[in-house]
Amino acid sequence: MPEAMPTSREPSSKDCAPAKGILDRLAQGETLALDGATGTYLQKCGLEPGGCPELMNAEVPDTVRSMTARYFEAGSDMALTNSFGGSKFMLRKYGVGDRVRELNRLAAEHVRAVAPQGGFVVGSVGPTGEFMEPLGEVSEQEMYDAFAEQITALEEGGADAVVIETQMALEEAATAIRAARDNTGLTVMSTMVFEKGPRGYFTMMGVTPQRAVVELQAAGADVVGTNCGNGIEKMVELGGIMRNLTDGFLIIQSNAGIPQIVGGEIHYPESPEFMSERYAQLAEIPINILGGCCGTGPAHVEAMVEALRGSPQAAAV
Repeated sequence: MPEAMPTSREPSSKDCAPAKGILDRLAQGETLALDGATGTYLQKCGLEPGGCPELMNAEVPDTVRSMTARYFEAGSDMALTNSFGGSKFMLRKYGVGDRVRELNRLAAEHVRAVAPQGGFVVGSVGPTGEFMEPLGEVSEQEMYDAFAEQITALEEGGADAVVIETQMALEEAATAIRAARDNTGLTVMSTMVFEKGPRGYFTMMGVTPQRAVVELQAAGADVVGTNCGNGIEKMVELGGIMRNLTDGFLIIQSNAGIPQIVGGEIHYPESPEFMSERYAQLAEIPINILGGCCGTGPAHVEAMVEALRGSPQAAAV
């Protein structure tokens, strides 16, 4: 696996820095716990439908910090920044495309501010919502520059790693990975979203898990995997497929099932108890980093951590 490059962050931003890095701990056989959902959590805290989550980093910082603190209290080893839609392409849809560096830096600073000793800050980087040429109108260089702008700001705010998540197109994911590796010293992770059809699992752009593992690693990702899109039982299946392809580090962030409309409100059906048993199965595969995606909250993380502590993988550490 590639070694993480030395960081250029100022020591003052890393007062709570872990003694060992993410890759060091994974190499020692640890299974690390990531946190749960950001968007669905913030929606319960006042984020309006169609609103910009990243603006909350500047406008209601206490809400963002409180969310992350609850995840760390639930047992997370690492927590995501509130920056999933923090690229210039996404932020300009809200009229704040000129605030990329500010909002991403704040996102990382908020997680760093509440991280315990040994807790990692993971910058969240989602899709740009654009297609690269020739399918779309954005050049590869423009895409690269946008990712570099966002990811360097996350590092400035104190991030230890970045996860380029919820990706559907390999070209975009690979460009983001390259931007992270060229411009930062962060541990680089990347995940794609797969749906199961009659011929197996594919992203919306037709990428198979097999191709994703090979090409994301070739692009330079330290950790690869999948997130969102499926309930945890399908994630167990995907985890097995990916583990058969590589002995490298893998990450899975599962939704709490497929959302349903109940009483006029969105409901995610998978309980912490239901998911915890499957998290233990994922740890045994082994999947090296486990976390929650849409619909999961602190209770899901707490149940997951308890399951991981009782798994043979965790017991061997």
